[in-house]
Amino acid sequence: MITDDRELLDRLDKIADDDAVKALVVSINSPGGTTYGGERIFKAIRHVAENKPVVSDVRTLAASAGYMIASAGDRIIAGDSSITGSIGVIFQYPQVDEVMKKIGVSMEEIKSSPLKAEPSPFHPASDDAKAMIRSMVMDSYGWFVDLVADRRKLPRDEVLKLADGTIYTGRQALKVKLVDELGGEREIRAYLETRGVAKDLPLVEWKAKKEGSNFLLASAVSQLMRFAGFDPALLPAASGPWGTDKLFLDGLVSVWQVGGH
Repeated sequence: MITDDRELLDRLDKIADDDAVKALVVSINSPGGTTYGGERIFKAIRHVAENKPVVSDVRTLAASAGYMIASAGDRIIAGDSSITGSIGVIFQYPQVDEVMKKIGVSMEEIKSSPLKAEPSPFHPASDDAKAMIRSMVMDSYGWFVDLVADRRKLPRDEVLKLADGTIYTGRQALKVKLVDELGGEREIRAYLETRGVAKDLPLVEWKAKKEGSNFLLASAVSQLMRFAGFDPALLPAASGPWGTDKLFLDGLVSVWQVGGH
């Protein structure tokens, strides 16, 4: 799951500054994540690409913010049966008002203006609140579409047709020009050779520091719950079995979601 990952950004900065690194291969296997997280990683990869060739290696899944990151590469090489695309943005929030009514609990609030702390999990969103959120979503969506159009050298109208949330196999993505080539390491090395990188140059994996993804997810859940008005301490199972990794992320989300549990 893609988030605002400081460790990964630092790693990319080190790669950009290391003269021993002649090229970068970014292997992606992600359903997406936060739009801001994808944006930060995209920009960090483009910083590397200022002085070194970058190839995006699309593995099993590179959808939504995962595709955003892939588009940062100078060339996108995907597996035939990989899944990519799902260009779009979503904002989700929980609704607990019906549950609260059943257990006899209500939430009273006094606020400075009608749109303060909206949308709220404690009552259905007003039309004005929905319009505010939609405006924010569409602003980020427009930025995402422009990014893809620029990186893939495609007319914006053409990208808009592709940016309806549709997912594509690698073969389908190649036909609509969202990827450049099908293949794996052989094709990656062949491309890099055209950029002056020796074909027999060792491939070194720059690994992340050991850190549990569950901790990162729990942190994202906690942040959103505080934003929504919950005390996370009251819900210790928040990051547990009911799929909150699909619902709770910090801010706007660009993520492809498979059906619920």
